Amino acid sequence: MVRVVAMPTDTNAAGDIFGGWVASHMDLAASTTAEDRAGCKCATVAVDGLVFHRPMTVGDELNVYTRILKIGRTSMTIEVEAVRRVRRTTIKQKVTQGRFTFVALDDNGQPRPVDALPTP
Repeated sequence: MVRVVAMPTDTNAAGDIFGGWVASHMDLAASTTAEDRAGCKCATVAVDGLVFHRPMTVGDELNVYTRILKIGRTSMTIEVEAVRRVRRTTIKQKVTQGRFTFVALDDNGQPRPVDALPTP
């Protein structure tokens, strides 16, 4: 899980929190999950189904949750959900969700099996 507070520098021209800021934190959370599972460097290769349901505002807390959906030979699909906690309240609302696909990489940047032992 990732938890971070949206700041004024994270806004778009409309004054809402930039969607790319939210997506980047989703990718960070998902990459941590992927690398923890694979035990090696992992790279994002695809993002599917990212639809924004509601905006965030400055001061909102972004909470990002991950869950591994599928593990292939060299790749993983991770469900990622972004939820905002409205500033100074206990109100929580889903901002967006999506599926992130990662590939496990060896020391030369080539795909390797997810379950391979790391090289010493």
